[in-house]
Amino acid sequence: MKPEEIPARDQFGRLLEDRGVWRQATTLEAAGELTARWLEGGSSYQPGHLAAGFDEETRPIAGALAELNRNGLFTKESQPGLLTASAAQRQYVTGFCGPSLAGELLALSTRTELVTVAHAPGEASSAAIPVTLAGTEVTTVLGSSENPVDDDQISDWADETNDALALLLADSWYVEILDPVWGRNDVLLPAVLGALT
Repeated sequence: MKPEEIPARDQFGRLLEDRGVWRQATTLEAAGELTARWLEGGSSYQPGHLAAGFDEETRPIAGALAELNRNGLFTKESQPGLLTASAAQRQYVTGFCGPSLAGELLALSTRTELVTVAHAPGEASSAAIPVTLAGTEVTTVLGSSENPVDDDQISDWADETNDALALLLADSWYVEILDPVWGRNDVLLPAVLGALT
């Protein structure tokens, strides 16, 4: 391959060509489809993810996450459940959606043991629900709003995608759904998909 044929990548190894598609995504559905493609290995660019691919721990749940993205939840973060002698994780997924889906996801907390925290557009909150432990140290928490609620956050999203999607995310609901049982992996993602469909 000639040097000029080598695909252009950013400093994180993401293909700039794949980034170009995000410049066209102006709906949550489009963002969800592009995220599903990334989770399936069809793209090396995901806004806000500073690597060409996802973490190895995501591999076993990538297919289920792709389904969520194709059914109305533009996912932002997730982790599988884990329980070892030195670490513990609660399975969770977070993402952006419209108000009716936020209501359906919030209702999971009324009919299951799953916990959903729903943040209205523009709402800033700072709760702290532990979801990852390294020994006895809490290393990851949920409950804080991730909506781009200030100008700097909106600017960051616009730089990674486009102005229209950044403003749409600022007007979207942000939800965090977690399984309260440490290490469990077979309840949360099917339940979230059921609520979306």
